[in-house]
Amino acid sequence: MSVGVVGVNHLCPISIREKVSFTHTKKIEALHAIKKKGIQEVIILSTCNRSEIYIWDEKIEDKIEYVRDFYAGFLSEQEVGKYLIYKTGKKAIKHLYYVAAGLDSLIIGEDQILGQVREAWEVAAKEETSGKMLNKIFREAISTSKTIKNTLKISENPLSVSYIAVKFLKEKMQSLYQKRILVIGIGKMSQLVIKYLQDEQLETIYVSNRSHTRAKEVSTIYDNVIPVAYKDRYNLLSQVDAVVCATASPHVILQKQDMPELTRKLYMIDIALPRDIDPEISDMQQAELYDIDDLKTICKKNNQKRKELAKSAKEIIKDKMSDISEWIELASIDNTLELLNEKKNEIQKYTLEYIYRKTDLSVKDKKVIDKMVGAALKNLVSTPTANLKKIKDKDQREHYIKVIEELFEL
Repeated sequence: MSVGVVGVNHLCPISIREKVSFTHTKKIEALHAIKKKGIQEVIILSTCNRSEIYIWDEKIEDKIEYVRDFYAGFLSEQEVGKYLIYKTGKKAIKHLYYVAAGLDSLIIGEDQILGQVREAWEVAAKEETSGKMLNKIFREAISTSKTIKNTLKISENPLSVSYIAVKFLKEKMQSLYQKRILVIGIGKMSQLVIKYLQDEQLETIYVSNRSHTRAKEVSTIYDNVIPVAYKDRYNLLSQVDAVVCATASPHVILQKQDMPELTRKLYMIDIALPRDIDPEISDMQQAELYDIDDLKTICKKNNQKRKELAKSAKEIIKDKMSDISEWIELASIDNTLELLNEKKNEIQKYTLEYIYRKTDLSVKDKKVIDKMVGAALKNLVSTPTANLKKIKDKDQREHYIKVIEELFEL
């Protein structure tokens, strides 16, 4: 199979992961840069815990090597090479199915990854860098993931990075009752953080975002949420018990040099990638800083509950994999059949032109002859076309395809 994937996941250190994550602009730039290298189809999936490039190309082994080198060059990160995973063929498709179903995540069956896979596909489709093959593969991976979620209810209890971050914070602080917390950012992850914090009976949740309008919009949903101007975010750090950061900023938004003097313990949770909080802040006496990788301990506890369900999910994927594999193998026929149909149309065109040059026919007669010649040629290719599609043996089918292409000079 001519499909492959190259990338890193949550097992790669965050210091490397954040350097090879794609902003929306970088993703579009990379999609077209890879396409210009002659790769037929490409989709990029970039989340807080993974960065992966999926490709389809007839010369997959050569192109997969290019994509491996692309990471280091395009993203200016040479060290990423030692952490890259790369798979081709059925292993690559199986990997995507596992990713979409949340089976290859830090949190088994996580809620957000399916939407992120769909978004990655939609961006590539809009940019016209994906095509028939990856479109089908991604569509089936998404459909299978939905089947798993509906059948096994593997995500029935909310588990996401946002959920785990709140539980992690509660574990560290022992209680969130009547605490004051600052949330910086107002994207999906931040809004989930705010949602889960509502169950903890906090005194106040302060929300700060570059777009103050969006922060104000969120404050209208909950009684205890207060919007704070982004430029005033540092002023609140000495007044709150904790801060949770989850912005899409490509740069650090809390610098150690700008931090106020802390007179009491401040818990800081950074679930952004690239990271929002300067790692050197952890050197401050009253600051306790944690990032996504620090959430792994609590994730392991929650994942135990889902491992049994994951076994059943893998069986569903195994069955679905046979369907997509068969479709891909049959799709290899399509190109030959398209070329054969083009040859038929070419013969029909030249035959009719010759007849019309040699005879003096009315418009009505020409239409009759046109239909007769077209029907005859269609019948000529319909039988081998139907028989070719019926062949189950892969080697035999490929042999016949080669013979047809050589005999008809396709």
